[in-house]
Amino acid sequence: MIAQPTTARIGGARAFTHKLAQLVTLTPEEITILEHLQSTTRMVRRNRDILTVGQKYDSLFILIDGVSIRYRILHDGRRQVLNISLPGDLIGFPNNFFEKALYSVTALTDSVICPVPVSRLYGLLDRHPRLAAAIFWSFACEAAMYAEHLIDVGRRSALERIAHFLLELFTRLKIIGLADERSFQMPLTQELIADALGLSVPHVSRTLRQLRDDELVSIEGHMVTVKDMDALSALADFETSYLSPFRLPGLAAEN
Repeated sequence: MIAQPTTARIGGARAFTHKLAQLVTLTPEEITILEHLQSTTRMVRRNRDILTVGQKYDSLFILIDGVSIRYRILHDGRRQVLNISLPGDLIGFPNNFFEKALYSVTALTDSVICPVPVSRLYGLLDRHPRLAAAIFWSFACEAAMYAEHLIDVGRRSALERIAHFLLELFTRLKIIGLADERSFQMPLTQELIADALGLSVPHVSRTLRQLRDDELVSIEGHMVTVKDMDALSALADFETSYLSPFRLPGLAAEN
């Protein structure tokens, strides 16, 4: 069973608006534009596709609430989970910049999404370049996560992979207000973790048990608590620079 996440709103703002506000100091006008951008929403039921491989799309989607996965099914039925989308994430990049979608995206929970035509994003480049720059930064952040996942599969041991995976997920959830100082609700099953990290389900189970036995984490139901942040980070060679918000230079708000 997959835990249903709570709504991600920080200080009254949607998670997407909050994330961009970490990069640039948003003006009241820009906040209004972003909230209007997210005003048209639709529900996607659990286990339904948001994007389907091979189909054509002319919109990106802001994930307002819920959790989804981007994945690819191989010819023999094996699945590779490429990334996990959380509230405030943009879904559809790079699918929407090709003739047909390269990957599928499925809602793991009942989710709320907001379609944003790609043409509308292009319009921001002319009329609101600071917002456009911040949005395109989110694509760079996603690319950095892919690089870390490649290192996971290519070089990290199973123990290091899962430690890194837990810390990355914890950090991302904390940024949008869905984790406390050390704990978070795990939105994935062991099978999905295995498909994301190139491991078998029994291997994931044994590795999680080892992390518990080493008193690095505790797991009760869906709740994961990091008991020794420094030791787990050292084990995973984890540092947060590719996830941490920072101020984009040269994008101070205009008077």
